[in-house]
Amino acid sequence: MIKAYPFRAIALAALMSVAPMSTALAGKADNTLNVSFSEEILELDYNYTTKREYIIISDLIDDTLFSVDPETNEYLPALASGYEYVDDRTIEVTLRDDITFHNGQNLTAADVAYTYNWMIDPESESNAGATHESWLESVDAVDELTVRFHLLNDYPLAIRDLASRVRIRPENTYHANGEVVRNAAALETVGLGPYRVASFEPGQELILERYEGYYADSPKGNPAIERIVIRTIPDIGTQQAELMSGGVDWMYNVPLDVAQSMGATPVAEHLSGPDLRVAFIVLDAAGYTDPEGPLTNQLVRQGMNHAINKADIAQYLVGGSAEAIHTPCHPAQFGCVTDIANYEYNPDRAKELFAEAGYPDGFPLDLWAYRERPMAEAIAADLELAGVDVNLRYVQLESLNQARANRDIPAYIGTWGSGGTADTAAIASIHFNETTDRNLSGDAELSRLVQAAEETSDQDERLAIYTEAVNLIADQAYWVPITSYSVNYLVSPDLDFPLSADGLPRLYQASWK
Repeated sequence: MIKAYPFRAIALAALMSVAPMSTALAGKADNTLNVSFSEEILELDYNYTTKREYIIISDLIDDTLFSVDPETNEYLPALASGYEYVDDRTIEVTLRDDITFHNGQNLTAADVAYTYNWMIDPESESNAGATHESWLESVDAVDELTVRFHLLNDYPLAIRDLASRVRIRPENTYHANGEVVRNAAALETVGLGPYRVASFEPGQELILERYEGYYADSPKGNPAIERIVIRTIPDIGTQQAELMSGGVDWMYNVPLDVAQSMGATPVAEHLSGPDLRVAFIVLDAAGYTDPEGPLTNQLVRQGMNHAINKADIAQYLVGGSAEAIHTPCHPAQFGCVTDIANYEYNPDRAKELFAEAGYPDGFPLDLWAYRERPMAEAIAADLELAGVDVNLRYVQLESLNQARANRDIPAYIGTWGSGGTADTAAIASIHFNETTDRNLSGDAELSRLVQAAEETSDQDERLAIYTEAVNLIADQAYWVPITSYSVNYLVSPDLDFPLSADGLPRLYQASWK
């Protein structure tokens, strides 16, 4: 049984005595929201970054053609006023006529065409391009406010992708004097969002000011807070001291014990919100590492599902609103049906299944992991209890990725956040298509189903396909789903900060009580 970690000792009297580390004024008094991140913010261009903190910032300074309502999953017009299919492989998007960049320049179709064509250009080496390069051939500016997207193939989920990832930049942002300048927007981003960059000291402080030229009926609304100061404060204790002294109003991704302890005091409020990220174990069912190995046996894989105490991991090692899952996706995602095989925690049943499969004395297993060591160690301990001789290989992500690419990894603990997309496609297309090295199932029918779900826009049909695919994954036990995640925040008692269903912190929705 996994034991709860003891709370970190927090000496409140000592913290009270710590002088403020910031020169920032009290947030509510001057309508400034003071934010702390443990993660260093080194650049601002989300077209070239991936971490969650950068998504939060980009949501403030950037905008996309369309938006997704986190409560309904409905696609809403944003920079675009609408779209229509000219034919199966051509989408015509109409832009609003009242959008300006933070430098006062009007948004035009040429800006949109340039941005997307650059993102899918291999020379760009952009993190954002991968989402689109598989289906997008090119983009043309038809006139000042009309853009045509030319598709490589039928892709009914194009609007979903146009509502995420790529941030629009002014034409020629990444080129100067005929030369490529990939980091052109890293430090001086000219955005379209509700806040503009006032100043930026990489790794230290980012100051944002509300952009008064922002369009009034944006899905993001009209932000109430005038100024947002984001500081890098790596030490959690220093963050706590700052929160207590009024130098910080909002803390992100706070360790559970710290959040609970501080939230029990009058100086802070503990908020726990959902996160679309899930944890799981991928099993080499195809036998890439060993064609005759135990993981090629369905009974063994089912036994491993029974062996792990998911509920304890969710409660004690993740906490907050995290829950044990039995699905290969997040239950909040469209298509992630939950009426499927559910292997309850039962180490004795796991041993029985191992014996039925021909392994009465268990078997050795190399289990790879690259993050969250306590969770990895808890999983290894549970498997050991069921008779599996686990060699836990805790490595850097780069090493795990290389081993996976070489088909030299029998089982690994992974996590996936789906980029905040509440659709099973965001996880299934990455992990179960026929070409990805993440797919260790070897199941051609499963890959066919995943592909079919991406080739229809009929939501009823997509739900039916995903129902079949999710059931197949569960029946065959290709994964061991572990837990959903929760994000813990500490906020000033004066701050009203609503939580979104998709787990993305939207700071532009914050206001003072």
